Amino acid sequence: MSLQSTDQIADLITRIRNAILVSKNEVCVPTSKLKVAVIDGLKKGGYITDYTIEKSHPRDILHVIINNEGENATINEITKISKPGRRVYTSADDIPTVKSGRGIVLISTSKGVMSGAEAKKNRLGGEILVKVW
Repeated sequence: MSLQSTDQIADLITRIRNAILVSKNEVCVPTSKLKVAVIDGLKKGGYITDYTIEKSHPRDILHVIINNEGENATINEITKISKPGRRVYTSADDIPTVKSGRGIVLISTSKGVMSGAEAKKNRLGGEILVKVW
């Protein structure tokens, strides 16, 4: 029997949030293309330090380094916006700003997952996945 989460992004965000709460600086999750795209967006935004993909037999593992040893995490709050029961979409003109520009939203567009600022610059709307500051 496989324990597959129905919402893989919510699972990823919860694991990161829980790791920060107990002062862990890294977390390991089963990998998927969407999780890698979200983690890459967080890295570009400066919210995580690094990530690697470890090859293993049944499923590859995404190893996320939230912050360096002895440092505080740069993530104050991370939340999932679009949920399986209520999808949230936005046009390029209506992309929200987070904490007056101090945070980012990650949006799944037709050109891949990108930050709200990138999507606005490229005039792309899409599904709002994550809000982080």
